[in-house]
Amino acid sequence: MPDCVAPILLTGAGQRVGLHCAQRLLEDGHRVIFSYRTERPGVQTLRDLGAIGLFADFSSEAGILAFITELQSHTDSLRAIVHNASEWLAETPGNEAQAFARLFNVHMLAPYLINLHCADMLRRSAPADIVHISDDVTRRGSSKHIGYCASKAGLDSLTLSFAARYAPAIKVNGISPALLLFNPDDDAAYRAKALAKSALGIEPGSEVIYQSLRYLLDNPYVTGTTLTVNGGRHVK
Repeated sequence: MPDCVAPILLTGAGQRVGLHCAQRLLEDGHRVIFSYRTERPGVQTLRDLGAIGLFADFSSEAGILAFITELQSHTDSLRAIVHNASEWLAETPGNEAQAFARLFNVHMLAPYLINLHCADMLRRSAPADIVHISDDVTRRGSSKHIGYCASKAGLDSLTLSFAARYAPAIKVNGISPALLLFNPDDDAAYRAKALAKSALGIEPGSEVIYQSLRYLLDNPYVTGTTLTVNGGRHVK
């Protein structure tokens, strides 16, 4: 059982990687508070395991601030904040500005405001961490998902800036994954093409992100770093 009784906040934990990481944190004895946008089966699963689930709409400043107020009513300290909440939107003619604003709010404004408003909660815990979940696509850009890539790249910049601002009391790092899990409706041709993009050529699953998160939480001498978890795409 961890010595620290302060909970870990994990945003966007209702499904897939976020759900897996929340479950693993609970298994390791941590208290967990998580955010969700949609009532999925995973949300109730986490509640049944003892986690506190808070609804959050990070697409607007008002929604972000409302979440922070609700969070502060449940705890006065945090062991860590893991920013996993994400939005996947493509720019289509006529909705470019709306899509970009939403992506900016979810990927940058929410972590920015939560980090600022919750810093004192983190300082009441030792050690204390912030972890931003980014995306390997920022390494080379994306012609089809410009807003998504740009806002995730902005999140990488926040990692550096907050690491400098909050040291030495709070470590701030990032994780930058590539393909982790296929969707059930991904066909064989798509899967083969996607796997061929990396040197290791595997679908690793969610556990590799929890292993990366665990490393960042446990290592006292790493801050301002973004871990690349991409199966060697950059050397392919």
